[in-house]
Amino acid sequence: MYLITPPNFEPAPFAEDLARALDAGDVGALQIRLKDAPDDAVRRAVDALRPVAQARGVAVILNDRADLAVETGCDGAHLGQQDGGHTAARRLIGPERTLGITCHASRHLAMEAGEAGADYVAFGAFFPTATKETQHRPAPEILEWWSGMFELPCVAIGGITAENCAPLVRAGADFLAVVGAVWGHPDGPAAGVRAMDAAIAAALA
Repeated sequence: MYLITPPNFEPAPFAEDLARALDAGDVGALQIRLKDAPDDAVRRAVDALRPVAQARGVAVILNDRADLAVETGCDGAHLGQQDGGHTAARRLIGPERTLGITCHASRHLAMEAGEAGADYVAFGAFFPTATKETQHRPAPEILEWWSGMFELPCVAIGGITAENCAPLVRAGADFLAVVGAVWGHPDGPAAGVRAMDAAIAAALA
């Protein structure tokens, strides 16, 4: 699981929710995603969440900002197609940090991302999502194509839940990016993580 923060949160209390979620199951990465937030707000969020995640062996990825990822000690950055030069970002964050790139539903963009030095590519949105407006809706086959052709990991994103994730797992997604299925779970984030873990295991069985 590739866990993404909700669009808005108060860092200190949210850090407690995050700890409970990460302790509940298998999370490989946490993306801190604060669209259009001031730099100081992003810094405060990273300062609160990074120690919680890193203490549990979970990589912290900052959305949109390679420069702030380096400054704040994150483990990497995730960039969209409009977030500046990917090759320059690769140089900026260095070989020791992770670079992820959004590729929507495009095989061409994914191959370009690999050439720019991405450590993973993200495809989506596979399902309707309330987190952001989406114009691209790939089919699971793009995951099959990518995983069959390249060793670089791929992340599936967009409206993914315990109920709908099985085709993406079977198609070869290395990670499932999740927001609402965890933070919006009626029994709390820990229950959301456990439900996703169980669904992924069932799909792989």
